[in-house]
Amino acid sequence: MKDKKTLQSQVAYEVLNGIDGEGMSRRDALKVMALGGALTTFGVPTKAEAGTKSDKEVKVLVVGGGSAGIMALARLRSALPNAKITLIAPNEKHLYQPSQVFVAAGLQTIDDMIKDNQEFIDDSVHWIKDEVASFDPEHNQVTTRAGDAIKYDYMVVATGIVYHYDKIKGLKKEDIGTHGISSVYLNNAEKGTADGGPLTWAWFEALKKSSADGKKPTAIYTAPSTPIKCGGAPQKILYLSADHLKKEGLGANFIYATAKGKLFSLPEINQSLTDVQKRYDKITNKFRHNLVAIDVQNRVATFEAIYESKGEYDPDLEEYSIIKEKRMVDMKYDFIHIVPPMGPPKAMMDSPLGWQKGTAKGWLEVDKETLQHRRYPNVFGIGDICGIPMGKTGGSARHHGPVTVGNLVSQVEGKPLKEKFDGYTVCPLKVEYGEIILAEFNYNGLAPSFPLAVEKPRYIWWVFDLYMLKPMYWYLMLRGWM
Repeated sequence: MKDKKTLQSQVAYEVLNGIDGEGMSRRDALKVMALGGALTTFGVPTKAEAGTKSDKEVKVLVVGGGSAGIMALARLRSALPNAKITLIAPNEKHLYQPSQVFVAAGLQTIDDMIKDNQEFIDDSVHWIKDEVASFDPEHNQVTTRAGDAIKYDYMVVATGIVYHYDKIKGLKKEDIGTHGISSVYLNNAEKGTADGGPLTWAWFEALKKSSADGKKPTAIYTAPSTPIKCGGAPQKILYLSADHLKKEGLGANFIYATAKGKLFSLPEINQSLTDVQKRYDKITNKFRHNLVAIDVQNRVATFEAIYESKGEYDPDLEEYSIIKEKRMVDMKYDFIHIVPPMGPPKAMMDSPLGWQKGTAKGWLEVDKETLQHRRYPNVFGIGDICGIPMGKTGGSARHHGPVTVGNLVSQVEGKPLKEKFDGYTVCPLKVEYGEIILAEFNYNGLAPSFPLAVEKPRYIWWVFDLYMLKPMYWYLMLRGWM
């Protein structure tokens, strides 16, 4: 296994190679490398497991081979050197999913975002290339699709999130890329394909051509009512495609249709995004509009919309009551970018490990700070599957890693669980080509890693995201060095 210094050198080489390929000036290249030195501490979580190790011979099962699962593996091997570690994951390819947006914007290619998963899985790990069909935490075992029962002493659940295009009536996956429909999320991690990026880039170009032909196309961008991986992605596609047209002096009728009631939960970021929208041809926001059906052939999207109206006046409270009304709203479009509803895998939904009620039903029931299961103390979570208020981003999974592993080792040793996840989430909102709002926040609100106003769009974050984050991910994060 390569040491940290060698891997850091690899990061520097890939960053410079990527910059050279873009024709960046030497002066800017030096700035990027200086930035890199500082950003190795970017949003760095506590090294929770560094002083927490166990020599006990235990069986640890990791379920899921995406970002969260691989990060957990790397840390577990260091913290539990005598453990027998098993990984259940079907995907032989690993996708660096943040690149999908850059591929959609015409700045990267599919080759930039796919590597063999074997590169990150040590030979000492028993890798079962299958998927869990059912969980049985009462008996400390899982059953695979092939019917094999796998026992464990401790388990880390990193199954990730599932895209449900099927929950939009009238839409089939095969429709994406036709009839003005795109979705940057479209991929198949198990097969190592990521069609969403290229299809969305073609969609960008088709939108531009339609506008250049003298039309004023209507483009709709949707965001569902469910939690989603990378909550800012719907707006990233909106602003980048709008900027793609703007650079040619073109525009469109842009409609952002979201199930949420505002652009962003934090007021500072919400105001900044409101200001960003003024840069472009008119953007109409349709809040509390959830896409439920689509007529592919006739290009009509149907939304379940929640409208609020003023009711009777209450003289005691000196205010009007608010009446909420649901309506079905049809919108015609020329182009539509769809973010599908998302949820836990079926095996988790059907298992006793998931929350049993409320809006979190089916998501892994872990404590929001310790990431330990609330009813099965030998089970821990990491990544998107966790049923906690925040954390469905790669940056969150990186912060989960030391907490999950540190507390698992403490559980093995019979010690109190001291490591706490603070809810850290990072969302690099691409508001135009060359500018990003780096929204960092946690359970308590804004949580910037650097003394910069996080609500301000900056070129420096664009450089970091485009050039530095990917090699840092491949050579440091997945190997447990960050």
